[in-house]
Order: sequence, then structure tokens, then C-alpha cells
Amino acid sequence: MINSILIVCIGNICRCPMALAMFARKLPGVRLSSAGIDAVVGAPADPHAIELMRRRGIDIDAHRGQQLRAWHCEAADLILVMDLPQKQFIEKHYPTTRGKLFRLGEYGRFDIFDPYQKDLGEFERCLALIDQGVGEWSARIEASRSARRPATHDPVQITQ
Repeated sequence: MINSILIVCIGNICRCPMALAMFARKLPGVRLSSAGIDAVVGAPADPHAIELMRRRGIDIDAHRGQQLRAWHCEAADLILVMDLPQKQFIEKHYPTTRGKLFRLGEYGRFDIFDPYQKDLGEFERCLALIDQGVGEWSARIEASRSARRPATHDPVQITQ
């Protein structure tokens, strides 16, 4: 069962905060965290990411970038990255992640480009891909949770 998800990108200020916020909406109760392979440690989310999330009624002002560490990988049930090179990097440096490390766009077979230092339109295009990946993963996670829940039955009442 997936109880915790780690989301990884490069700087941990553009894609990760948006994906984290989207997952928080779709999967309440799942522990979510994010980190960057080359994080802008302590930095807030990019202003464009903050604006796009605000438009969706989500506040990510408190987000701060953090560097990926081994303990992040060990603590997560599922690790999602934005592109194939990130997946390959993590597999090489954190070999215990194999089997729980995937791209956010895994099921749609796509990478999510980095909108860092690009205009709001590029952030919107990026967010559309994130939204697609989050939707696909959330549906699969929810389906696996539903399959594991015991069926509940109303008690049978006999009347005479």
C-alpha cells in the first residue's frame, strides 16, 4: 500500500511544489514530500508556480526547497521524478529505490520539462503535464486502496 510519496525534480522550486500541491488535493491522508537533485535549498517556490497554484485555490507559499538525501528515498513508498535522466541519476546514486521509482508521466510515457526561468505560459504547459501525471497516479493509487479495503455490508435485518 502506498502511504508516502516523494516527488523529485532538480531545484525543488518549480515542478515539485506544484505536483505536491496537486497530490495533496487528490490523495488526502498520504504523506507527501519533495526534494531536488540539485536543490535551491531554502528557496521558496517560483513565483509563477505560486501564482498558478493560487489560481487553483492552493497556497504553496510555505514551500522551501530541500536537497534529496538517502533518507528521503528510504522513507517513501513511491518516488516520482519528472524525467528519465532524473530517474537514471537516482537509480545510480540510490540503488535501493529500484521498484518504487517512476516518472510522474510514466503511464502516459512522457517527461515533464523544467519551466525554470521561463514565462508563465511555459509554467502553464508544465502544469498541464503535471496535472495529467498526478491524475493518472492518483487514480491508480486510489484503485489499489479500494481493492484492499474489506467490503462492508449492511447488517441483515429480519422482520417477522
